[in-house]
Amino acid sequence: MPVLGVGGIFFRANDPDALSAWYREHLGVGAGCVAPDSGPPDEWSWQVQGGPIVFAPFGADTDYWHESKQFMLNLRVSDLDGMLASLRAAGVDIITKDEWDSPETGRFARVHDPEGNAIELWEEPVG
Repeated sequence: MPVLGVGGIFFRANDPDALSAWYREHLGVGAGCVAPDSGPPDEWSWQVQGGPIVFAPFGADTDYWHESKQFMLNLRVSDLDGMLASLRAAGVDIITKDEWDSPETGRFARVHDPEGNAIELWEEPVG
């Protein structure tokens, strides 16, 4: 009996209400948010499109995100350039590096939420 997918992402926050509002406003993530063609919204869940999820523990000494944080979110997006333009317009700092992108893995950008949690935005490779 296999697991069907991710059922939730839970993490601590100093101000859960403010952080939830930031995710909804800037990324369209959280309760009541709906990805295109994924169904009607509801008050408790975020309706997402099906697709790949990478599940990968990293070494405790990784420098891929800040050492003071236990996790990094990776969010799959369909229009990375559009998302980055929206985030820039809202004053959100964005990190990109050419070495993160490749035709095999796609394109990446990194932002941080107001509490310093890393959020990697991933656009899958075309084709």
